Amino acid sequence: MAFYKARLKEFEDIIHGEEIDLKQLKNLCFNGIPDEQTNRALCWRLMLNYLPSNRISWSEMLARKRELYKQFIEEMIVNPGEGSHEKGERVDVTCSDHPLSVNPDSQWGTYFKDNEVLLQIDKDVRRLCPDISFFQQPTKYPCEAVVHSGGAKRLHRRVQHSVLKSANVERKGLGITRIALSTRKATEDYYPLSEGSEAHWEVVERILFLYAKLNPGQGYVQGMNEIVGPIYHVFACDPDHAWREHAEADCFFAFTNLMGEIRDFFIKSLDEAECGINRLMNKLCHELKSNDHSVYMKLQQQELKPQYYSFRWLTLLLSQEFPLPDVLRIWDSLLADPNRFSFLIHICCAMIILLRDQLLQGDFPTNVKLLQSFPPTDIQIVIAKAVELAEKKQGQIFFRKV
Repeated sequence: MAFYKARLKEFEDIIHGEEIDLKQLKNLCFNGIPDEQTNRALCWRLMLNYLPSNRISWSEMLARKRELYKQFIEEMIVNPGEGSHEKGERVDVTCSDHPLSVNPDSQWGTYFKDNEVLLQIDKDVRRLCPDISFFQQPTKYPCEAVVHSGGAKRLHRRVQHSVLKSANVERKGLGITRIALSTRKATEDYYPLSEGSEAHWEVVERILFLYAKLNPGQGYVQGMNEIVGPIYHVFACDPDHAWREHAEADCFFAFTNLMGEIRDFFIKSLDEAECGINRLMNKLCHELKSNDHSVYMKLQQQELKPQYYSFRWLTLLLSQEFPLPDVLRIWDSLLADPNRFSFLIHICCAMIILLRDQLLQGDFPTNVKLLQSFPPTDIQIVIAKAVELAEKKQGQIFFRKV
């Protein structure tokens, strides 16, 4: 207990200083950020390079970034022809931009292309962290420009699931025809909230849509929702309401910074490149071979390729392999890693080694299923094993023992 309190005091001393020692902060965060008193959201903002180490510059920087995000919403979430419809004017389709225009500069053409991307985003965010209700709940700080726009800026309405109606006609002999109407709605995991409020998943949808708009070379790739989810959850649960109020804008820029480091994982044409995902999978294979040759040979003999299980592990930073609280604990270490994400390889290798007995006994189908659905495990055991592997490889203490 005394050690725990001393650790809390260390966090407080660092994060409340005028000049924050990032190296010292990462040393502490690597072993997990306590849920009590200390602020995980603030530590993540710092480790994701959203906040500078000099506290004096925060106010000006935050005001500028948050205002910029408001401009993104105003300028990039628009419906063509809005102005004309609001004024009750009829659009002359012979000389104006219109939905059937083939002009490459047509706003309507851009709108329809954006909706193709938005449709995938909408599907993905409605499935975000289904084991918890957080993303279905209303945010206390909805975007006023959106929730009071009369629906004009509600993204989900642009790709709203249609309602299918059908009628069964029954006729017997020359009697009266009976028509039975039935309505069948498309399946939705999360439902949008009424005007004036919005659910957390709607906020995440907006963040991903704006990211795709601002990064047209990459756009949105399925799985990015699993990367932004933990960041937004941490920021939106900030115990300090002054920070929580701006969770959306802060999350957007922190997520953008993180994607700047891992974006190559989401670009298929770079899979074989030095910066691509295949390089990480090869590094994982080599580490497994060095630390448990028997398991490595077993997987080789079964031709159980790392693409079958570790592609998702590495690309999504293990965000789908563990419950959210465990993911947050893992990310404390990943974000604190001085050699960004090299510790991710150690964690993945530790996961395989911890399943050693089952893998050596299992056949191909059993082992694939086991690795694709990692069994519930105390996350501290996984991280402790990963630290052991890191220290063995580097021949030195990797921060401190967990």
